[in-house]
Amino acid sequence: METLLPIIVQVITGIIGGQAVGAALTQAAMGQLPKILGGAIGGVGGAAILGSLLGGGAVDPAAAAATAGGIGNALNLNNIIGGAGGGAILTAIIGMVMKAMNKA
Repeated sequence: METLLPIIVQVITGIIGGQAVGAALTQAAMGQLPKILGGAIGGVGGAAILGSLLGGGAVDPAAAAATAGGIGNALNLNNIIGGAGGGAILTAIIGMVMKAMNKA
């Protein structure tokens, strides 16, 4: 469970970030599925990118859980901010692409 907890946090914060951007981009007329999927995928990717930028390399979830352990390791700023930011960015990109496709 310790290896899945950071990923679960990243997915949830990514969905929250995606929903926030989806609500702001009302002209894109996005449904819930693109916002949820974009947020979840962007959340995991954004947290991985932020973690590698700040941590100096990819973090192995099993090794991190063995060292720190518990829920405290999953609720760090890399997972939360990276997840929300990545979810918001990917959802915004999807919204812009969908808006451009509707114009054509």
